[in-house]
Amino acid sequence: MPRVDRPGGGAGHTAQGEVRATCWTAAQDHPVPDDVARLLATGPEWFGQPDSNAEYIEAAQTKETWTVRDDGGSVVGVTLVDRHFPHVAEIHLTVVDRAAHGSGAGTAMLAAIEADAVRRGVRLLEVKTLGPSHPDSGYARTRHFYEKWGFLPLEETDLWGEATPCLIMVKPLAPAPSC
Repeated sequence: MPRVDRPGGGAGHTAQGEVRATCWTAAQDHPVPDDVARLLATGPEWFGQPDSNAEYIEAAQTKETWTVRDDGGSVVGVTLVDRHFPHVAEIHLTVVDRAAHGSGAGTAMLAAIEADAVRRGVRLLEVKTLGPSHPDSGYARTRHFYEKWGFLPLEETDLWGEATPCLIMVKPLAPAPSC
């Protein structure tokens, strides 16, 4: 399984339940739908739609799965990936335990997925998120996270309906160096 270590994550928890900073390791993993359900419940302002959550949990049974785990082996973050074409990988879902927000867990997963994508010859990463025409401040943070990673807004559509504008973001990837 590919692994990428990134500083700034955490392996243990404080008495208050916050994550202690050490280092996260992200790795491709087996499906973890129960962990996805548990993690979705820690962020109701992002994941507050029961129908959508049920779809994410169902998707977690079959989609390519990347995780970060604490020292005890508990899943702290999950990213599900779709591979529609050999040259594209889509981030279908990223969810990190609220106690670990800002600790580097999401960054470690994205770095591992990107490194794996480059090794596989993927040329484009894609993610869909709530568009900027919606005033949700939590999703503004989500968009900022992806923008920091080099994702560019491509198009805002009504894919999810008028009340939930979908922003498609993409990140071009450089081909892996050849020998």
